Amino acid sequence: MIEQEQADVVVIGSGMGGLAAARTIAQFGGHRVLVLEQHYTLGGMTHEFTRAGRYSFGTGLHYLSADAGPFLDYLTDGRIQLQPLPDDYDMLHFPDFDFAVPAGADRLRERLLEHFPGEADAIDAFTRTTRRAMTGLAAHHVLAAMPAPVRRLGLPIVERLFPSTYRSSAEQLARSFRDPRLRAVLAARWGLYGTAPSSSAFGFHAAVPLTFFREGTAHPVGGPAEVGRIILQSLAGYAVTARPRQRVDRIVTDRGRVTGVDVTDTATGRRYRVDTGTVVSAAGTRNTYALIGRGHELAGLPAESSAVMLFLGMTRSPARFGVHGENHWFMPGLDDEHGIVYVSFPSLNNPAARAHTVEVLELLDPAVVDRWTGTSPQQRPDDYRAFKQRITDRLLDRLEQQWPGFRAAVGHAELATPLTFETYQHSVRGSFYGLAATPQRLRSSRAGSRTRIRGLHVAGQDAWGSGVVGALAGGLMAATAVLTPRQAGTMWRTVRSTPVPDRRVPWEGYLRVAAVEDLTADVRRIRFAPLRPGPLPFTVVAGQYLTLDLPVAVEPVARSYSICSGPDERGFVEIAVKREPDGLGSGFLHTEIAVGQALRVNGPHGTFTWTPGDAAETLLLIGGGIGVTPLMSVLAAAAHAGCPGRIVLLASHRTAAGAVFAAELAALETRLPGLHVRTVITSRDGRIGPGDLRPYAGAGTRVHLCGPAPMMQDLIGHLTDLGVPRDAVHTEAFVSGRSRQTRRERAHAIALAATAPVFMIGRAGDGPGFPCRPGQTVLEAAADAGVPLPQSCGEGSCGTCRIRVVAGECETDGRGLFSTAEQADGWTLACQTLPTGDLVIGLSPLPSPAAGSVPGPGRTRAGTPPRN
Repeated sequence: MIEQEQADVVVIGSGMGGLAAARTIAQFGGHRVLVLEQHYTLGGMTHEFTRAGRYSFGTGLHYLSADAGPFLDYLTDGRIQLQPLPDDYDMLHFPDFDFAVPAGADRLRERLLEHFPGEADAIDAFTRTTRRAMTGLAAHHVLAAMPAPVRRLGLPIVERLFPSTYRSSAEQLARSFRDPRLRAVLAARWGLYGTAPSSSAFGFHAAVPLTFFREGTAHPVGGPAEVGRIILQSLAGYAVTARPRQRVDRIVTDRGRVTGVDVTDTATGRRYRVDTGTVVSAAGTRNTYALIGRGHELAGLPAESSAVMLFLGMTRSPARFGVHGENHWFMPGLDDEHGIVYVSFPSLNNPAARAHTVEVLELLDPAVVDRWTGTSPQQRPDDYRAFKQRITDRLLDRLEQQWPGFRAAVGHAELATPLTFETYQHSVRGSFYGLAATPQRLRSSRAGSRTRIRGLHVAGQDAWGSGVVGALAGGLMAATAVLTPRQAGTMWRTVRSTPVPDRRVPWEGYLRVAAVEDLTADVRRIRFAPLRPGPLPFTVVAGQYLTLDLPVAVEPVARSYSICSGPDERGFVEIAVKREPDGLGSGFLHTEIAVGQALRVNGPHGTFTWTPGDAAETLLLIGGGIGVTPLMSVLAAAAHAGCPGRIVLLASHRTAAGAVFAAELAALETRLPGLHVRTVITSRDGRIGPGDLRPYAGAGTRVHLCGPAPMMQDLIGHLTDLGVPRDAVHTEAFVSGRSRQTRRERAHAIALAATAPVFMIGRAGDGPGFPCRPGQTVLEAAADAGVPLPQSCGEGSCGTCRIRVVAGECETDGRGLFSTAEQADGWTLACQTLPTGDLVIGLSPLPSPAAGSVPGPGRTRAGTPPRN
């Protein structure tokens, strides 16, 4: 018997249209939404793939309007960052002349007049015609989302009022201009929506190349996948579940109404039915009608074109050939609609790109690969591979002709054909712009966001128009049909408003490497600034840190580094990084980072913080090696505030050559009369001990301690013995990049050695116990059992999840956040504790020093991934 599930709304496809519909329906309708994606990656045409460990290629998003508008702003919560392309963003190459398309309507008009002075009046008239055609297309799309009676009444009126919307692009251009070269220039970029001028409805041409890109273009910083990543991340706050590798086999209907969908999980083979009264399909109109057994009803619509795409990884920057990031269109002739080649240079427009890439697209009839239809993607015959090689060579020859030497700079070449798009996108015959943008589509009662099946709606490109933003708009139209009028009104008001950043969550986005400075042989300071001139998008508290996503492998690795610049610096932020042996993150930052490169940054984070307070207390700062870094931010904050109190810095370094920030500390001593700096060289002076601490430690001392675990473990005990209150000792632990892997290895060994299927974790005088599978940490087991334990980072650097093991055996790592006595008394971290048998743990706080016991751990920094 087939398994049954339920959902308020099922969305088929996780492209921009599907995700837009899912979020808005959940956000404004309060519905539980299930998104089913047939591919193994969510995000539709925003997803990327990587080759040779360094070349990242987009699959469908090449460039956006410079102002992508409110739709994308809304769906990304205003977080997407765009890098403008050059002002002359599209270069058109005809056999006898070139034309550069500039950003800005006024500049385009001026350039057209410069090249075609005899068509001045016609150019101005054409601008007005374009606006009317665009208005007619928008009116059509809005009416197409209305109930059937409104559509039947309104759509014929739209065609009468806006006839240019429905004319072919070729006809409208012939009506507007005498000069064939001017007609060719204005028709040239029809590849942006995939239907040739002789067949396309002028409304689509007016909307996409002539309006949407009029003010210039931009590329998403971080690549196309950044768009999908942000949108998918935003869904976490709503009742949306997204599942990859789910093939929808059928949309189930009963008496003209949707009742569910039949699904196969292609990863496991599981088959199930989701009962629902509402389905939004972002899988394309043809796929949607096939799923209800009515594919024949679309037979009258013209077939869609497809394309080949050549993905090139470069050993040298394309800038070496005089390219500045603009797109290039190679036109075979003024009226020839076959063999148009489009070339983009995404790495020149993405400051976060690790390696240079080029993407080449040629539109063609998918019939060129019909002979291989039905063959397995892994077992295509030799003649198919030969076909791909011929096209690859032809396209490379064209690039070599334009830029001599280009071919020799190609390090990787890979061609996708219509069969590739059909396999990975599940598109009909490899089409990726949706239904052909023709007058027949506009006049069809089957094209649009509504269908004749109650509860079934179409989202994506077929509901509005081509491209990422067009698909997104189609998702909003589908949501409009699902929501009540009141809910839809709230949705559209929200979409049109400017997103307000949520100040409760740390900032996340890209910053530019503004400067790199070597402080010692193995420590360097890196300055980050906003991508565009202006203040930082966040504020810093002294002692905080940033988390960086570093592109050292196919997937970025997260590493955290303390901020060493002062919180009063508003135009930049600095970190200091020590090169660790075999450290992935520090190795990248020491050998590969370059000024101008952008890195994704998250933060600031942490509670290892200081703000000006009681001038009577002694502020004792203790740093071991690179642990001095966050203390420099504290000192800068104190200097900026003019703190008059006593401040002592004990900086411990293995050798004199390894001492960092000497010049900065000398300058700070002149600004802070109460500052005393002492540098301890352990190879000469030994480690910091009680004698070094005694002159400064006491009941009125506040301590900030950062360094290696053994050093911190000893110093916590010394400070306690000298009468420093435990809650006045603030600690920050170093975490190795190997720590998570090491814990996994230990967990695996425990799981293999276990003779019991489960261990029990008892709670000493504090409620019922809970089970723990061998190989789980105490924190993981508590989370699975719904037992609330204090927690933050899960990596063993913050100390929030401290527990006391009262009885039983375990493997654990205290990370230097406890003194020797505290560890002997059983104190450890739940996130680092792997039971090897039944345990009893205590959660109550430790007695205070006044009661004659060992004090508990102090307040520490939260959320720290590995540093190295």
